[in-house]
Amino acid sequence: MQHIGFIGASGLMGHGMAKNIRAKGFDLSISVHQRTAPVQDLLAAGARQAGSYADLAACDAVIICVTGSPQVEAVVAGPGGILSQARAGLIVIDTSTSEPESTRRLAALCAKQGVIYVDAPLTRTPIEAEAGKLNSMVGASPEVFARIEPVIRAYSENVFHVGEMGAGHVIKLLNNFVAQAICTATAEAFAVGAKAGVDLNQLVQVISAGGVNSGLFQLMSKTLQGDYGAMKFELNNAAKDLRYYSHLTESVKVPSMIGTSVHQALNTAVALGYGSEMVPSLVKAQAQLNQVTIVKA
Repeated sequence: MQHIGFIGASGLMGHGMAKNIRAKGFDLSISVHQRTAPVQDLLAAGARQAGSYADLAACDAVIICVTGSPQVEAVVAGPGGILSQARAGLIVIDTSTSEPESTRRLAALCAKQGVIYVDAPLTRTPIEAEAGKLNSMVGASPEVFARIEPVIRAYSENVFHVGEMGAGHVIKLLNNFVAQAICTATAEAFAVGAKAGVDLNQLVQVISAGGVNSGLFQLMSKTLQGDYGAMKFELNNAAKDLRYYSHLTESVKVPSMIGTSVHQALNTAVALGYGSEMVPSLVKAQAQLNQVTIVKA
């Protein structure tokens, strides 16, 4: 496997992934939708610009890194999508955060044409993407995983083969639910503490010294110094991921009291106008909702 197609190379995560794939010696073809400036360095490094998604079907594998299931469905099965010119043996790897039900549907469509579909979503941030140190969780058969592992390792520090096709997106949604539960709980705790009149920096010191501490808590705690950009993940995307998680809980018939609360906390922040800001702006939303000053001027 040498020639890799990439959809989403102009995105925050996709750019670093594509850069590292090319740097590791793979031939790289990329689709460029609208923004060409972010991929000029990739083209200068030898990447080729494809005329359409369908043109990438000539590659050995096509990696997709877009916002979510609607976008993945469009590039795979929409007009001019990969399947419009796909040949048997092509491997399509979806690294987006997608809905498991959509992933299964696309895999079935691909199978009818002899195309192999893999889900391999990511964790960590654009910083790790540029450094080639993402975490990847891969849903594929052992045989397919062995074939694609070298290209996934080109942009990953840790690669987890989590099961057959579809398992990757389930694991990713569970991961993101836990992550956003930590973030929303921290923002709420800051609002309660501020209203109760305690020094929130003391709360941070206590949590930092005990088992409740985590990397996400530390990123959220930076809001007390006015830093709302420490976590490079938009609230719009966080709300989308929890919507997908809610659909997952419904599909397996598991009551989701906590998931619903986390989802609504994120939706509330978006409704208040913070959707395009990063997840730590949950603290701003809590301050507004509760009419309290959390971050001192």
